Amino acid sequence: MNRPRRQLLGAAALSCAPRLPQAASIAYPDVMPRALDFPRDFGAHLPYRIEWWYLTGVLDPLSGGPQLGLQLTFFRIRPPVDPDNPSRFAAHQLVLAHAAIADPRRGALLHEERFARTGFGVASLSENDTQVEVDRWSLARDPASGTYRAIAQASQFRIEVVATPTQALLLQGERGYSRKGPDDGRATPASLYYSEPQLALQARVRIESEGGDARLRSGRGWLDHEWSSTYLPPQSNGWDWVGFNLDDASALTAFQMRPAAAKEPGADRVAAWFAYASLRSGSGNLRTFAPAQVRFEPKQRWTSPRTRATYPVAQRIVVAGRTFETRPLMPDQELEPAGGFAYWEGASELLEGGRVVGRGYLELTGYAGPVPGVLGR
Repeated sequence: MNRPRRQLLGAAALSCAPRLPQAASIAYPDVMPRALDFPRDFGAHLPYRIEWWYLTGVLDPLSGGPQLGLQLTFFRIRPPVDPDNPSRFAAHQLVLAHAAIADPRRGALLHEERFARTGFGVASLSENDTQVEVDRWSLARDPASGTYRAIAQASQFRIEVVATPTQALLLQGERGYSRKGPDDGRATPASLYYSEPQLALQARVRIESEGGDARLRSGRGWLDHEWSSTYLPPQSNGWDWVGFNLDDASALTAFQMRPAAAKEPGADRVAAWFAYASLRSGSGNLRTFAPAQVRFEPKQRWTSPRTRATYPVAQRIVVAGRTFETRPLMPDQELEPAGGFAYWEGASELLEGGRVVGRGYLELTGYAGPVPGVLGR
């Protein structure tokens, strides 16, 4: 809620997009249930308002050091620009990217972002497959192998990732149609949404202040891809989302849309306005769960020294009788995109019965203030 990250959507991703301009007279297409079509749906969906490719992962320790969290997200936004405007300077499509490294030795995220309109050789998108680039940051899928390659050269760090699928695509919701609210007779906010969990990662991470060559790290990753045209509905003020790779090769997705009338942070939890979860076994058996079967409960809170927002950075998640708990690699994983809204995107461990059973990401939005003009994961 991903997406997207992870705003629309989600990882997912559901997943966390920056502030969007208000629509003028642009007719954005509605999201309707349909069969997803691959490889076409790996690519961009330019008529829709917003889209994201949300790559996260947790890298194994090196020489007794800590695990590292890794996030690289590309957003595509279609502003309310007249599609008949012939100017090369008209911003018909915008591409944004966030990159972040969670290193517990530092105690706070290293993160940067990029932003540009398509054209002029700065930003580009492909409608045929995953291939998105902005200011020399890129994410591309090899159509032959399905492997993703991503590069982000920031001022503070450089990330190079190869993410290889080990499982089939995971279609979220109803075969890829992901509701973000109850089916109560009103227009239902929704996205088209698939995930690629259990990605085998090979990554080189160089921190510029540390110097030296980056050593190759392995780990497990998750990619969410979502697209939609729907704003966050007034009934909700934000969402909590998780995507976790379990050690037994299963994959857990869960999100809740919090009600607009939710109590202040730190108060007792209130019932979600909507919730969803999916759990796929390593053998491919997929189960999805109705809102009444999904429950998020705050377990540990952290207050940002910058925004003063209080986030439930560790959560207890109950899915159809199974109880999981998340534990962050470090509390301070707040992102503050320029011109956007602050949210928490945290590399975490997943526990069940007090034992670590997986790794992944927890995403928290709406705690630092209203989420502007976006649909939750």
